[in-house]
Amino acid sequence: MRDLFNINGKVIVITGGTGVLGSVIATYLAGEGASVVILGRRIEPGEALVKEIRNKGGEALFLETDVLNEEKLTQNREEILTRYGRIDVLLNGAGGNMSGANIAPERTFFDLDMDQFDQVVKLNLTGSVLPSQIFLQPMVQQKKGVILNFSSMAAFRPMTRVVGYAAAKAGITNFTQFLATEVATKFGEGIRVNAVAPGFFLTEQNRELLTNPDGSYTQRGKDVIRQTPFKRMGRPEELCGTIHYLVSDASSFVTGSTITVDGGFNAFAM
Repeated sequence: MRDLFNINGKVIVITGGTGVLGSVIATYLAGEGASVVILGRRIEPGEALVKEIRNKGGEALFLETDVLNEEKLTQNREEILTRYGRIDVLLNGAGGNMSGANIAPERTFFDLDMDQFDQVVKLNLTGSVLPSQIFLQPMVQQKKGVILNFSSMAAFRPMTRVVGYAAAKAGITNFTQFLATEVATKFGEGIRVNAVAPGFFLTEQNRELLTNPDGSYTQRGKDVIRQTPFKRMGRPEELCGTIHYLVSDASSFVTGSTITVDGGFNAFAM
């Protein structure tokens, strides 16, 4: 029987691939035989990650990019096609937050910095829409491909503080459903669009919010643990199995879905 989970030889592009989650995912996918292209702004960490992957026998390439720059993304696409001849998967992992787009307990809605709000929405939402537009084109020509977006627990629940980030991630979930329908009806069933919604994993973006310098949980971190039936944060490698499933032929009839990887956070009521 054909191995539905085989991703050997697939060309997988990952935006935001130098972050905590992105680097673990890239290393895992390369270990499964995929050719991984890491797109990011930070050259030194990107090149170090490629070296690490190659030292383990994997195939990887780093390209500097800006997910809000159409010209740069188009250049990236052409470089990838020149090297590998195809693009099978796009993982839209770029994102982030800014303090001015949050509302801390001692502040009110009137303190929201609209410039930073706009920047956060652009990075997280437009920064997934534009790469999808650019990298979808070779998938249409191939009549096969996968786009995988990164949503969030904040897309399902109006969490306190993170107003800009939550609005953008809610948009990601909606965009995932829209694009899945759009490409299936106009380009055929060979192209699928899904999203993964991680629960709480410690990253560079949220570490100070969730943990104290000594590693203990802040009040925000304690609130997260109380809401999570598994009573712990996720480990980055625990995203890899779900992502592997979604980028492989094992999920060939799955599109327009957002799958949670959250230790039960989104299911918990009281």
